[in-house]
Amino acid sequence: MKAAIMGYGTIGSGVAKVLDTNRDIIKARLGEELELKYILDLRDFPGDPHEDCFVKDYKKIAQDEEVQIVVETMGGVEPAFTFVKEMLEAGKSVTTSNKALVADKGAELMEIADKHGVNFVFEAAVGGGIPIIRTLTACLTGDVIEEIDAICNGTTNYMLTNMEQFGSDYNEILAEAQALGYAEKDPTADVEGHDSCRKIAILTSLISGKTVDFNDIPTEGISKISSTDFKYAKEMGCSIKLVARSVKEGDTYSCRVAPFMIKPEQMLYHVAGVMNAVSVKGNMLGESMYYGAGAGALPTASAVVGDMVFLARNTNRQVKIGWEAEKLTLANPLEQRYRFFVRTSALQSNIENEFGNVEYASLDLDNETGFVTAEMSEAEFEERAAALGGIISVIRFY
Repeated sequence: MKAAIMGYGTIGSGVAKVLDTNRDIIKARLGEELELKYILDLRDFPGDPHEDCFVKDYKKIAQDEEVQIVVETMGGVEPAFTFVKEMLEAGKSVTTSNKALVADKGAELMEIADKHGVNFVFEAAVGGGIPIIRTLTACLTGDVIEEIDAICNGTTNYMLTNMEQFGSDYNEILAEAQALGYAEKDPTADVEGHDSCRKIAILTSLISGKTVDFNDIPTEGISKISSTDFKYAKEMGCSIKLVARSVKEGDTYSCRVAPFMIKPEQMLYHVAGVMNAVSVKGNMLGESMYYGAGAGALPTASAVVGDMVFLARNTNRQVKIGWEAEKLTLANPLEQRYRFFVRTSALQSNIENEFGNVEYASLDLDNETGFVTAEMSEAEFEERAAALGGIISVIRFY
């Protein structure tokens, strides 16, 4: 079975390494060898074990009828979309680890794959090495998925864990994460929640069967979280995690990405460092959690190679995922209900005038008060907070 890789960066080179290292076991499980015939990259890699495989024109792969499986690990929407589209139209099945591509063009690419009798799969696009996509599309197809809660960005989880353990400030821990290679030079996609937003959009599209536009999901990152917030969290027996949520509401889903206060009895509380976890609640199964390395060359490459074996086993048949191009209108986020932790410079009497009975979280800090509201809608909270004024920070309770 001949295959090609488009993009020989961290993940692409990891895929080649997995194919080389586990060649014999893959052959035994598949019944034939997965042979890498082409690697597409504009750069040269002299001395690479696959030096003879490199090409610079993607059309050479598209036009080679021997190649039946193509891996896309380039990143970004373009030119990845153009290249993947042409591969599908040429009758080749494709797997990708590219969440931006899947979130933006997933339904369209699945339609193209369907039209040309091939498959488009993307196990590594959400949980890295965590097998969550096939869990939802194969193992849990007998359940209605009522809720997904995910810590699905290793960069932000590493930063929040270290802020909690060492009392570091945001800018200090960001610089450390960048020095260690956990955070990009431009960390915006991670720290502002955009990466997690795309991932929960993909998962919600899969469980709803319709396309969720990630632009419709209210998203907050961690750049406003401070060491003081963690001092309050500790006082309340909580941790702070960036969580991507999707909860079934009638015929649709209600989604949000934001930092949340999480208690020790809740599953996601214990997910630390660069690890990821996805908690899934089915109407029959109940709650289950899938935990592991959500990023990194070899964990992600492992998921990609798993997709390659899946595609090789299904070269003559299409596997329906059930994600249609029709857009899903999400539930109104202003109707979501939470308890809110608030830090404010307002007087205690004004707090009680606006929010009634509240629970105070005392750190004896000058010029500010921390308190927890009763459960209320986002709309009601926004109205009361605006009337109170002096808001320093707000974190929802999970």
